[in-house]
Amino acid sequence: MKLINVAIIAVEGFIPFHYSVPCILFSDMVAGKKRFNVTMCAEKPGIYTAHDGFTLLNATHDFSAVREADIVIVPYWPPSTEVPPQALLDALVKARDNGAEIVGLCLGSFVLGHAGLLKGKRAVTHWEFERQFQALFPEVQLDINALYVDDDRIITSAGTAAALDCCLYIIRQRFGSVVANQIARRMVVSPHREGGQAQYIEQPVPGDTRDARINGLIDYLQQHIHEPLTLDALAEKVSMSRRSLTRHFMKATGMSVADWLTAERLRRSQILLEAGNVSIERIAEKVGFLSAVTYRQQFKKRFGVSPAQWRKTFRDP
Repeated sequence: MKLINVAIIAVEGFIPFHYSVPCILFSDMVAGKKRFNVTMCAEKPGIYTAHDGFTLLNATHDFSAVREADIVIVPYWPPSTEVPPQALLDALVKARDNGAEIVGLCLGSFVLGHAGLLKGKRAVTHWEFERQFQALFPEVQLDINALYVDDDRIITSAGTAAALDCCLYIIRQRFGSVVANQIARRMVVSPHREGGQAQYIEQPVPGDTRDARINGLIDYLQQHIHEPLTLDALAEKVSMSRRSLTRHFMKATGMSVADWLTAERLRRSQILLEAGNVSIERIAEKVGFLSAVTYRQQFKKRFGVSPAQWRKTFRDP
């Protein structure tokens, strides 16, 4: 069997985890059989130093080797608006023209964006850098939830550990689920994770604003979150018209009253799901949803998984 040539792009200040994932998964260490020939490439061959002081990365080739690869992986790139070296961008484009699969893991997706390989395509990156990505590459269809995206063999993944999901996907596409599952078992990781990035994104609910009346209302909402709360009753509570309350609340928090209530109720429910064994129905009631069905629908819509799946993933044993 002909080996598949994999070129991994090295950069100074790398984070070891980002590189260990593709290096291990595409080696014969966990597969038990050699299927890939992995080459480390950089602007200049030599030893590269990690962000935390490791000096374990030896790039044996320059970017010219990228052009001949079957798969090119950019595992990481330092957070920056600076354009990567033109030699790298040219090599990625040439590799793509030669039929290679191009992969940007985590912030490596920025390099693919700078190379113009993502124009008009779906892509994903680490959720903390989505706004920066969208500002730089408005022509890219950024998916804010997926763990990885494959659009015509241009593959991008979300932050850090999503590299595992992405690399296992590449192996599964090449060699089938049996091989990918065997490797996942040896790595002691899930061969496929349910849900997407949404379940890991911090989504704080505004609790303090510059508007004293809205702050007072938020305090009231937090204390009565389990009760049925209507906009008319809340407007009366703060001596505003319904329209005035809507306008002031949006200006102060960036959210409508209804959206704020939903977000806060879901946040409270996450705490209850993680802390104990209270039933889903009881949790829905405790945080103010009219029914468990509505709660489940809102939870799945926001986080991409069901309340039960969330509990299974995050509950404190």
